[in-house]
Amino acid sequence: MHVPDGFIDAPTSAATGVLAAGALAVSLKGARRELDERTAPLAGLVAAFIFAVQMLNFPVAAGTSGHLLGGALAAILVGPCTGVLCVSVVLLMQGILFADGGLTALGVNITDMAVVTTVVSYAVFRGLVKVLPRRRRSVTVASFVAALVSVPAAAVAFTLIYAVGGTTDVAISKVATAMIGVHVLIGIGEGTITALTVGAVIAVRPDLVYGARGLERKLKLRVNGQLVDAPDAEPAVPGAAALPQALDSARAGRNPHHWKLWVTGLVTSLVLAGFVSFYASASPDGLEKVAKDQGIARKTEPHASADSPLADYGVRDIADARLSGGLAGVIGVGVTVVAGSAVFWAVRRRRTTEPSQAS
Repeated sequence: MHVPDGFIDAPTSAATGVLAAGALAVSLKGARRELDERTAPLAGLVAAFIFAVQMLNFPVAAGTSGHLLGGALAAILVGPCTGVLCVSVVLLMQGILFADGGLTALGVNITDMAVVTTVVSYAVFRGLVKVLPRRRRSVTVASFVAALVSVPAAAVAFTLIYAVGGTTDVAISKVATAMIGVHVLIGIGEGTITALTVGAVIAVRPDLVYGARGLERKLKLRVNGQLVDAPDAEPAVPGAAALPQALDSARAGRNPHHWKLWVTGLVTSLVLAGFVSFYASASPDGLEKVAKDQGIARKTEPHASADSPLADYGVRDIADARLSGGLAGVIGVGVTVVAGSAVFWAVRRRRTTEPSQAS
């Protein structure tokens, strides 16, 4: 789904760039409400994990592969506004360092892969969790369906953008049929990866899953034969000697279980990008296949970052393909987690430094 330079004309690319910039501005403001001292570090990890899993193309049809888009996963784990930022960070790293997705098409890619997938998937997710039983399993089921729907939604969005600013004379009906058809299949893989990941996080730290907040049933007590809501527990007040240490720990987010999850996620991302990616499908992904079959690919322009030492997910001057690709993947995960964490730390810090209405 990474749109290269040349597929969309300059006016449409500029218009989607303005749209993407507006969406990012709204997302930055919304992320300040979603992030706290626990979830801010998780958001940077989510971006790195999406980068890693996007390297794992899986076969979906004869001669075609697909990979995770990540909008649904990010929205459910850390919130829709933060999710838009997560996927945007990934797209920026891929475009600049790895020559994946055109730089003039960056607005198209952010609009399609970050904004559309996140908004559509989270709307579907919230609708499902309202009607499904209030259980953890329902969150996993809703995650699967939401992620599945988000992929053909992105295919529809690309088709509409191409109808407005496509650079080849191809029947839009053919583009729509081909794009939606193959991306429904890719959506099954997207849903499976998203559901497994969300389910794994819920199993160990359900409080860190943004989409699962507010789903807990209130504790019931039987009083005089009737069930009534239990009163909320009073927060414990630490002693005077322990108060400074408690505040310092809260500010730093030092939760041993939280950091165990973060380290586990980072190690998993490094293993996926550095080792498992070598065994990913080499077939063209959905957009590449459709572009080739419909004659759109002939308009592809050279990438501005084609001379990057990490272009095409390999390290220049390293002849061994496995070592070159694995090292590029590890570097990509490292750069993405650092860049993402810096963005979300800054957003979180902006929230804590802004004077509150109560103050």
